[in-house]
Amino acid sequence: MIQNNLCDKEQDLFDKEHLPLSVKYDSCGRKKRVIVIAGPTAVGKTNLSIDIAKILDGEIISSDSMQVYKEMDIGSAKPTIDQRNEVSHHLVDIRDISQTFNVAEFYYEAHRACREIILKGKVPIVVGGSGFYLHTFLYGPPLGPPSDSEIRKRLEMQLKTIGSSALYERLQMLDPEYAQTITEHDKHKIVRALEIIAITQKKVSEIPKPKKLQDDDYNFRCWFLYMPKEILYQKVDRRCDEMIVNGFIEEVERLEEKGFRGNFSASQAIGYRQCLEYLLTNQTEEDMLEFIRVFKKASRHYVKRQFTWFKKEPFFRWLDIYDLGIERVKEFICQDYEQG
Repeated sequence: MIQNNLCDKEQDLFDKEHLPLSVKYDSCGRKKRVIVIAGPTAVGKTNLSIDIAKILDGEIISSDSMQVYKEMDIGSAKPTIDQRNEVSHHLVDIRDISQTFNVAEFYYEAHRACREIILKGKVPIVVGGSGFYLHTFLYGPPLGPPSDSEIRKRLEMQLKTIGSSALYERLQMLDPEYAQTITEHDKHKIVRALEIIAITQKKVSEIPKPKKLQDDDYNFRCWFLYMPKEILYQKVDRRCDEMIVNGFIEEVERLEEKGFRGNFSASQAIGYRQCLEYLLTNQTEEDMLEFIRVFKKASRHYVKRQFTWFKKEPFFRWLDIYDLGIERVKEFICQDYEQG
């Protein structure tokens, strides 16, 4: 696991028994507060979190699985260089596209960044739309086994040769309960599930999930920003159009030249997957219109899944950013932080 690759000083940051009291408690003996801002795609998390970081003297920890990759800029809606110069961002541009990145690595990297920010006397602000990543940040990494490179390589080769439908059918036979929670298009989850089964000889659905909030060290202040879906879908469609105008297709072409398709998880990200499929066509006007259609459709479906996920997260308080307005939302979050 990633802890084994840390130097001694960094390793101490993960040893709860040796955490400095200044990391755990403020001068009044209260647990240090960590702000967590979630929300669906295009709701306005980036600009809002930067404003809050300026008000509270904070630094931002990205919980986006694609923003970790260098050169995946437009399609991941990565904060601009100017925005990152205004406020320090962590877990952005920390991997090349030839490298892997998983949720367990995110957990340890994010908690290390959190502790480093607190040691500097600043406020950690965790921001993103990935329910799985934010749940892991709050509850701990999945309890499944570490990846086995040989098994993973064999499964990924099978994915290329026989396709995801065949592997999904295998998963349905081996673990029908877990298979019902995903689809044949969730290639990464299918491969990971079959890998876990091969390593443990157990069903994925039988492996327990972390349930206890990891609040021994921090007082998490969790928010979910949203707006009416019909308005949000319009914003999502406009964002997709803007990405294409700003050079998204050219970005994917550059990444493809560097072996992007070989990065199993990154190449399946929404937008990137659809663009890679478009690049295999004759790239006619009809092909472009179909690419735009499926890009927008996949993005809207992701928004639906984000709403569904966070409805099951009990510690997130919901704020309608459309109804309240940005200034009121900032006021809510900042006052809540100050008052604890």
